[in-house]
Amino acid sequence: MRIPAHSVCTAVRDDIVAGVHERGSRLTEEVLARRYGVSRVPVREALRTLEAEGFVVTRRHAGACVAEPTEQEAADVLQMRMLLEPLGAVRAAQRRSEAHLKVLRGLVRLGQERARNGTSEDLRSLGGWFHDTLAQASGSPSLTSVLTQLRHKIAWMYAVEAPLNPVESWTEHGAVVDAVARGDGERARVLTALHAERAAETSRLRFAVTAEPMAGEPVAGQRVRASQHAVNTPGPVI
Repeated sequence: MRIPAHSVCTAVRDDIVAGVHERGSRLTEEVLARRYGVSRVPVREALRTLEAEGFVVTRRHAGACVAEPTEQEAADVLQMRMLLEPLGAVRAAQRRSEAHLKVLRGLVRLGQERARNGTSEDLRSLGGWFHDTLAQASGSPSLTSVLTQLRHKIAWMYAVEAPLNPVESWTEHGAVVDAVARGDGERARVLTALHAERAAETSRLRFAVTAEPMAGEPVAGQRVRASQHAVNTPGPVI
């Protein structure tokens, strides 16, 4: 499948998240270039970016490989989200624009409607757009970038169960938007922290450590089964 050169990084990341490229597997420039229909130059640049993001590691005698995060590293990702997402909500309450509010309110209305009607197929995507927009409303490109990376990593490391009560979940989204609209940063922080904590409770690791490592030995997890997800298909979002 041929894709624009500037989209190679996104395509490789999406395939890693979807499990197409298994944890620990080699990422050969020639093979990736052929898969995505580009030259090796954008593939090389993409691998550098993904290594900086923590999705790829370079190993001696093997080259670029998909990273194999430990359980502790995965737990740290969830903890970082629970710390930074509330900060983003505080900043959004201080810096949001009317355009941000319009989009957020529209997403909440649509999410609540689909949750009430039981049409939950698109709720994950809507949730992803909601959290992306809330992060953008913070007015901090650096914070938005970090939160986006965390979202991708959580989708890669965790299988996220759907909320038992999606209507309640979207009511929580609506309460966050109300606080942001009023400029109430403290309430936005508290509500977002509670929502992130509930989401973390429904997250289950996609891999497991098989045995306690000996001193000095790396922790190894089981590989994720290969997926047939299409290129650029987003993974689950919480």
